[in-house]
Amino acid sequence: MHMHENGIAHSHGTGHRHVHSAAEKKAVVNRLSKAIGHLEAVKRMVERDADCSEVLIQLAAVRSAINNTGKVVLKNHMNHCIVEAVEENDQDAIIKLNEAIDKFV
Repeated sequence: MHMHENGIAHSHGTGHRHVHSAAEKKAVVNRLSKAIGHLEAVKRMVERDADCSEVLIQLAAVRSAINNTGKVVLKNHMNHCIVEAVEENDQDAIIKLNEAIDKFV
């Protein structure tokens, strides 16, 4: 387990939690909240029989928002978790990251 410069504990391995700064967490939660709100708006568009082309455009925007949120999570993970995993020679964390990237992209 390591302590980040902000004093938040961070650890790797099976059964351990990844804890990031409050600002990083808030940024991701805010992005997800916006994407959820946008998706709810698209759902309402479908319920009121909005133009299919407009629905598709809005779905693409939601997908883009989710993908961008994933990029933020990935960058945070690489900047904190993977840097520490490399320092600790934690191959398990690196393998898990590779698996997650395969599923994400």
